[in-house]
Amino acid sequence: MSGSSGTPVRAQERVQGRAMPKRKIRLHWSDPTLRSIFWQVLIVGAVVGIVWYLVDNTNRNLAARRIATGFDFLGRVAGIPIGESLLPYDPAKDTYGKALIIGVLNTLRVAVIGIIISTLLGTLIGIGRLSRNWLLAKITAVYVEVMRDIPLLLHLLFWYSLLQGLPGPRNALRIGDGVFVSNRGIELPALVWETAHSWALFTFLLGCVVSYGLARRAAKQQADTGVRPQTWPLTLVLLLVAPIAVWFAQGAPFVIEWPVLRGFNFQGGNKISPEYGALLIGLVIYTSGFIAEIVRSGIQSVPRGQWEAAGALGLHHGTVLRRIILPQALRVIIPPMTSQYLNLTKNSSLAVAIGYQDVVSIANTVLNQTGQAIEGIAYIMAVYLTISLSISLFMNWYNARVALVER
Repeated sequence: MSGSSGTPVRAQERVQGRAMPKRKIRLHWSDPTLRSIFWQVLIVGAVVGIVWYLVDNTNRNLAARRIATGFDFLGRVAGIPIGESLLPYDPAKDTYGKALIIGVLNTLRVAVIGIIISTLLGTLIGIGRLSRNWLLAKITAVYVEVMRDIPLLLHLLFWYSLLQGLPGPRNALRIGDGVFVSNRGIELPALVWETAHSWALFTFLLGCVVSYGLARRAAKQQADTGVRPQTWPLTLVLLLVAPIAVWFAQGAPFVIEWPVLRGFNFQGGNKISPEYGALLIGLVIYTSGFIAEIVRSGIQSVPRGQWEAAGALGLHHGTVLRRIILPQALRVIIPPMTSQYLNLTKNSSLAVAIGYQDVVSIANTVLNQTGQAIEGIAYIMAVYLTISLSISLFMNWYNARVALVER
């Protein structure tokens, strides 16, 4: 019995113990490996041929029309007036390259802040739709249905017209001390930034990195021993005490610049232009409606038994939502949320309709002045592709971090 049954087993073990022999390719059309290689080579060759034809045809047409190509124009003086810039800019001295960089920063200024605010607002509205309060649930439902059904361009035009209809600077609405709202924008007090603030900020960011490492180590120790060491005293020192100490060591400068009405406009302080304000408000309100539905569906995807089990333990409704439901709902929420972040970033290109100078607006002006249409369009495509891929990579990494691990 053992001999007759043992021989096949040992033979099977010998087969499993060594690598299976590679299958040889037969030079015949019936061989699936040969067919797959043929079609792959054919498709790659066709793509390369099409790309070569388009590039060659474009170069010949440009040469026939005596249109220069290349990116040499980036070093020429721009002469483009830019109303909003995060960098010092002088149109009489600075180049087209710097003008395009300012356009990228203006786009990122809208995209990053818009993503943060729309996520917070959409999450609150999505939770509100599931509220036991009838009035709150109906108000948030109306918000979602109305805001999602209005085209984004109409959102932008509406808010821009509304901000343009405010009183002039001389009759500006005053909110508190030093905040003025007019048709020129929103004037805010500004902190005069000095070297001490830069060092304090650097210390704070370094403290964030170290605190994250401490939290990771504490979580690992808790998983190994069941006891989590206290990290909040050291975290408090790193995030609060150390930056303040560095600020005091540098002289503790703290100077506030207040906006002052001089002539027909305000000077000093920080300013939020009507164009930027209308673009940000429109994008946030429009996108938050979609994010709210994503959050609502993600919460509803968690089995009802989770709520019931937590309620049986006597946990508060808000605690259950934060500690139990949302962590499980994230695996459903994050993938479609990534699409909304990408949509918000790409939809910011509609800024040209209300006069906000983002990368599309500035690049259009540059290509109209220089005639470098192909280079200008390629630059815009490269910028949005880079931003979109960066968002996708970050969200995919975060999705992998919060994904449920089967044991």
